Amino acid sequence: MYVGRFVVVGPGLGAYRVSSRSFPNRQVTARENALTVGPTPEAPETDNPYIAYNCVRVAGDDLAVVGNGAHVDPIAEKLDLGYPPRDALATALFALDYEKDDYDTPRIAGIVTGDDAYIGTVRADALIVKRVTEPTIVATYETDTPETYPLAATDAEAAAREVYDADFEHAVCAAAAEVGSSGVETAYYNG
Repeated sequence: MYVGRFVVVGPGLGAYRVSSRSFPNRQVTARENALTVGPTPEAPETDNPYIAYNCVRVAGDDLAVVGNGAHVDPIAEKLDLGYPPRDALATALFALDYEKDDYDTPRIAGIVTGDDAYIGTVRADALIVKRVTEPTIVATYETDTPETYPLAATDAEAAAREVYDADFEHAVCAAAAEVGSSGVETAYYNG
């Protein structure tokens, strides 16, 4: 089944996977306080504004944001300003709305703290933001309403690999963040 991009978050751990039929030549790279999805060196040139973005951002010392687009940065910025996680997620998703492409692609995102997690999506027909207490998935297609997900990983490296290997079609790359007593650890996996 093809679900497109997806986010899985639970308390202390969040992950994101790029799945793509149209733009498979992408990879995750590490930057200061962020993991970024972008084209590989051999990718064909495109003017598509939706294929390069921060997919993981660290906010403060103990928060991580995961998501599928340009909304990741404003969510992290709201958290840095002191917004509660639910409000940061809802405000940014509402402001940026779903992607205005041929598919009305939903924006999906999650926020992870050491004790809590929040997941959200904005689609053409809804804005959903939820606090979750167990691993929960939301995807751009098919699974576009948050539902529980059997994530077995307990750290960022294992989570990135587990969501990359998930039984959904067209895996491209994955990223994850773990929030614990020592702060935020990030990891990524490029197939």
